[in-house]
Amino acid sequence: MTILDKLAAEPTTPSQEAHIENHSRRRFLQGVAGLTLAIYLPGGARAATPASSTGPLFEPNAFLRIGVDNSVTVIAKHLEMGQGTHTGLATVLAEELDAAWEQVKVEGAPADARRYNNLLWGSVQGTGGSTAMANSWEQMRRAGAMGRAMLVGAAAQKWRVPAAGITVADGVVSHPASGRRATFGELAQAAAEQPLPAEVRLKSPQEFKLIGRHVPRKDSAEKVKGTAIFTQDVHLPGMLTAVVAHPPRFGARLKRFDAAKTKAVKGVVDVVAVPSGVAVLAKDTWSARKGRDALVVEWDEASGYQGSSENIFARYREMAQKPGSIARKDGDPEAVFAGAAKVLKAAYDFPYLAHAAMEPLDCVVKLSADGCEIWNGEQMQTLDQAKVAELLGLEPEQVKLHMLYAGGSFGRRASKHADYVLEAVHIARAIGGKAPVKLVWLREDDMQAGYYRPAFHHVLEAAIDAEGRLLGWRHRLVGQSINADSPMSGLMKDGIDLTSVEGAATLPYDIPNLVVDLHTPQDVGVPVLWWRSVGSTHTAYSTEAFLDEVAAAMGQDPVRLRLELLKKHPRHAAVLRLAAEKAGWGTPLPPGKPGERRGRGVAVHESFRSCVAQVAEVTVQADGSLKVDRIVAAVDCGIAINPDNVRSQVEGSVGFALSALLYGAITLEGGQVQQSNFHDYALLRINEMPEVEVHILASAAPPTGIGEPGVPPVAPAVANAIAAATGKRLRRLPIDPAELKA
Repeated sequence: MTILDKLAAEPTTPSQEAHIENHSRRRFLQGVAGLTLAIYLPGGARAATPASSTGPLFEPNAFLRIGVDNSVTVIAKHLEMGQGTHTGLATVLAEELDAAWEQVKVEGAPADARRYNNLLWGSVQGTGGSTAMANSWEQMRRAGAMGRAMLVGAAAQKWRVPAAGITVADGVVSHPASGRRATFGELAQAAAEQPLPAEVRLKSPQEFKLIGRHVPRKDSAEKVKGTAIFTQDVHLPGMLTAVVAHPPRFGARLKRFDAAKTKAVKGVVDVVAVPSGVAVLAKDTWSARKGRDALVVEWDEASGYQGSSENIFARYREMAQKPGSIARKDGDPEAVFAGAAKVLKAAYDFPYLAHAAMEPLDCVVKLSADGCEIWNGEQMQTLDQAKVAELLGLEPEQVKLHMLYAGGSFGRRASKHADYVLEAVHIARAIGGKAPVKLVWLREDDMQAGYYRPAFHHVLEAAIDAEGRLLGWRHRLVGQSINADSPMSGLMKDGIDLTSVEGAATLPYDIPNLVVDLHTPQDVGVPVLWWRSVGSTHTAYSTEAFLDEVAAAMGQDPVRLRLELLKKHPRHAAVLRLAAEKAGWGTPLPPGKPGERRGRGVAVHESFRSCVAQVAEVTVQADGSLKVDRIVAAVDCGIAINPDNVRSQVEGSVGFALSALLYGAITLEGGQVQQSNFHDYALLRINEMPEVEVHILASAAPPTGIGEPGVPPVAPAVANAIAAATGKRLRRLPIDPAELKA
């Protein structure tokens, strides 16, 4: 079993999450300038060499570094791509260290799964699945608590006083009885000589000073000032910029090309063939783009995908006529449906979706005689490191990854095949490593040559008995598997991709007779990948929109019916009650202008171990135009480390989800993607953004995910509000305004 296979095969237990190796496998690295606290995970690590007192103290190989300049540096193992990870990780560590927030800095960790693995993924380093806070919570708290204990021990020894009489607050260690005090920096050298404590005390929630309170984000100031370093900001001596001409159809291959006109473009330096297409290298991006535009390319399209979106959905609907592989079965659905007084049925179509992050893919590669160095918004260190090493015939540790900021990802930078990183390495190798290479994907490349959220077709049925009770539920899904051909194939169970059916097979409602089955066509030639909230992006819509139809057929209030079915799921019920209360559920909406129709809708969904309920208010004009006026969200994500960040993530989720609901669709004709940029793949504009209220359920439980769980309930809540306003049920996304005309 390779290290990549362990991603799903070696889940860790709560006790492992807290595990810190014994004293012989840990050490404080001592130098003339300060203290590094190294908390090692299974596998150990090699100590770094101390650096000068004016520079970084050590090669980052731990979670905490304290300098004589009184700086506290938190080493973040997770990518900061706008979701607030660096601030969250720093908050957790600084809380237990009792550092002053102003003295805390954050650095991205190097690629080293021995020390920086994602504890929820096994022996793999990476960011995704809204796991950053959940897997780091106790680990980072212990890192901070150990640092604090070492500083206290150093002070007690230096001042010759009992450690019990020493206090720490805002980066200062004090002994009130004697009036002595010292900063972290003043104690750093002495603390490096202290033995690592066998046990540390973690704070109770009542003692928190940073966790659960407002602290400024650690990345905001430099992003506002323009000093933050993204991949586009990397400029190495002699570096060339590359853009690639990709085949117009997935699966097509290069036949031949003529670069004469391309090489005549000022600034173009070289043109090389790579497995993914033809790379044009130039002194800048614009010259590379112009050179690519002048390139004459002939493609071998014999193996290229030739289908269309309508072909795909027609096939999916045909497949849905027969039972698929069983993902969940409770009771005896067949008997219940056979004897039902009423059976409701609805089918839903969900298109392919692009990730469309603000920063398209990019990567800088520098090859040398003894290794490879890469700079990018690195999301999947272990996978990318292994793939690059395999390509170049290197050991993984010879591939050095610098994790920079990323301008969004939504799953795209977590490439299961390391596609864009390998493309950059292929280009650098094709020119013999004579210059560093910055690969730039333009918006059109990202839109037309990338990976997509899979298209899906759903069919749902509900069985209602003569007494008006919901007794049966059937849910059939048809769509491509993301994990089947990836290192994450461990997320397949009996041939079923668990991410395809999450939210459907995990339906929380107490329905005694239920079956969920899945068809997974393997020969559709469109590349698919995780997309923010993955399977829940479509399962939440189908289940929550259909349940509203069931409520209407039963003559029940949608909130009341959900609460009745959620008696065994108190977290879901709690956020539903909170959202309904704050939204004024059951009270009439203010009337609109003449011709306007107004409605309110609700949805609740669990994803990434967090529960989110949302109530939407909409106004529909007579011509079918729609305005989402308000979204009220209630969230249970465990303890809210940074409440402001929780709110911002839910607010961002609303904008992201509305973009997909209102506009999002990647369509194919003759195997070619028809969209190319934001003019035909629109995102929500700021003037379209609704008023958003976010209410966080008070909790002392460990944190769960928040980067993605706000997305799934948005679309069904809005769809249910539209149905309340117009009586029309929307079965195909994105919304077609023509369906909403009065």
